[in-house]
Amino acid sequence: MSTNSISRIAEKASAGERLSFDDGVALFETQDVALLGHLAQSVRRARHGQAAYYNVNRHLNPTNVCYWDCAFCSFYRKPGAEDAYTYTVEQAVAEIAPYYAAGITEVHIVGGLHPTLKFEYYLDLLRGLKSAFPSLHLKAFTMVELDHFKRITRLSDDEVIDRLREAGLDSCPGGGAEIFAEHIRAKICRHKCDSQRWLDMARAVHRKGIRSNATMLYGHIESYADRVDHLLRLRALQDETGGFQCFIPLAFYPENTALAHLPGPTAVDSLKTIAVSRLMLDNFDHIKAYWVMLGRQTAQIALHFGADDLDGTVSGGGPLVETYSADGRSRCQTTRAEVVSLIRDAGLEPVERDTLYRPVVREAAVAAV
Repeated sequence: MSTNSISRIAEKASAGERLSFDDGVALFETQDVALLGHLAQSVRRARHGQAAYYNVNRHLNPTNVCYWDCAFCSFYRKPGAEDAYTYTVEQAVAEIAPYYAAGITEVHIVGGLHPTLKFEYYLDLLRGLKSAFPSLHLKAFTMVELDHFKRITRLSDDEVIDRLREAGLDSCPGGGAEIFAEHIRAKICRHKCDSQRWLDMARAVHRKGIRSNATMLYGHIESYADRVDHLLRLRALQDETGGFQCFIPLAFYPENTALAHLPGPTAVDSLKTIAVSRLMLDNFDHIKAYWVMLGRQTAQIALHFGADDLDGTVSGGGPLVETYSADGRSRCQTTRAEVVSLIRDAGLEPVERDTLYRPVVREAAVAAV
């Protein structure tokens, strides 16, 4: 792609014109990574100035038992496996208690699709957590999990969502979208609900007034065209509902998966994906650099490639570490102080937020932890 071509796309973006499918592919194909980052950062600064957001949260994975076998997943275990686990509600509450005492504002709840757990288990989990920690925001269950609940209950989408909300659901995470191109899904997550079902469930959640995030798994066997298609389908649904809060590009991490022979994305590819996402998703307020998959240093640079958000204290939620940080640290957690330092070292202003991007104000002694 020539500098003239990327300059033309920049003029479109500056004029408020929407970028097209061809524009998106061209941006991915450019070798002028610095210019691409500059364009995305211009959009980011116009929206957020020097602010870079982070959230102090805890990941809770109630079970790693799953009847599907997605090729990119190192988390799932089959029923009866030696290292399979399922929390009781009491164990889940005990897991969260010390983090609640330390000041988390959100619990991020996702898990495997357990073949025998009843819907009431998930309702009881929400009720138990909300009862024990009434001020915590419960961001729980992907669109894939909601589809699973519908299948095991034979309730309507609306009934599933209503019952979860009554039990304490506050918002939904964005996982399970993977890549929307069906020819790719057939190879990496053939049993998972299809892309249209994921989008339909997100639409139903948004129509109930519940916000959600959106993700894209990249750096495996998909093409640039597949990525752009994914972004445009999210953009179209956001036009319709306005219910997405944040977009999170998830870098594929091949270790311990059925696709371990693949190299995974480079840092340059990740930065380009962040930048293109910021330019294409003109109706998304926030783009997250998910340091767990990117590594701390790449995520820090991503704050100058269009991202405005880093996760805060993120850690695995079961007896097994379900994912490893890309920079080689075995536990996926960091401190508030380290996140603040990463942001400030990048020349930006750290802003702690809650799940709905409202600023969190803490006492000085607590904020220093």
